[in-house]
Amino acid sequence: MRRLFFNQEYSADPVWHAQATLLLAVALQVGLPDTLTLGPRYLVAALEFLLIVSLSFTTPHKKTYNSRLRRTNVLTLAGAITAVNGYGLYGVLNHLLHAAGSTSGRELIVAGIKIYMTNIIIFGLWYWEMDGGGPGRRRAIKTAEQDFLFPQYQDETYGSKQWSPTYIDYLYLSSTNAMAFSPTDTMPLSRRAKMLMLLQASVSLLTIAVVAARAVNILT
Repeated sequence: MRRLFFNQEYSADPVWHAQATLLLAVALQVGLPDTLTLGPRYLVAALEFLLIVSLSFTTPHKKTYNSRLRRTNVLTLAGAITAVNGYGLYGVLNHLLHAAGSTSGRELIVAGIKIYMTNIIIFGLWYWEMDGGGPGRRRAIKTAEQDFLFPQYQDETYGSKQWSPTYIDYLYLSSTNAMAFSPTDTMPLSRRAKMLMLLQASVSLLTIAVVAARAVNILT
């Protein structure tokens, strides 16, 4: 088991970083009220869990690779968590705008916070898999093919020619975009990166606005 999650052959971009964070996202989704859950709660969580674990088996044990099976695994996982999170946000909005359902105001606030945190995690996964074709191809591409410009690429004082971003770097990128609603130290280069960051910032702003509005309503 340790070999599967902590394999040193591709430790330059450890898979277990993504796995651990994605397990948190699944746990957050399981904690949502029934009215905000897409499909059978534990069945969906079980399928997501299997996809997370299968990353250990579908990821080749080398730094540079091109695996269609792994990419299908990641995109299916990202799509599933995104769909569940999107449905949860839709449910929160529906409750607030139409006063539908029996979910209390405090439950909606907590649900909004969980959706916001999951949004950060899942977009970190999207960025990780999108940039330069994913972890397996990133080290072999030209600079012009990158989707994001990290500070380490601009100044070797903070990096090296062998430096390459890992999932943690993309999670940080996702966090700053969700909080600042704009890029900070890492800039999007491609149009698809810009559109994905725009989508994440929009979802984050909408979620924060909903939670804030409900909190004010409860306190007044």
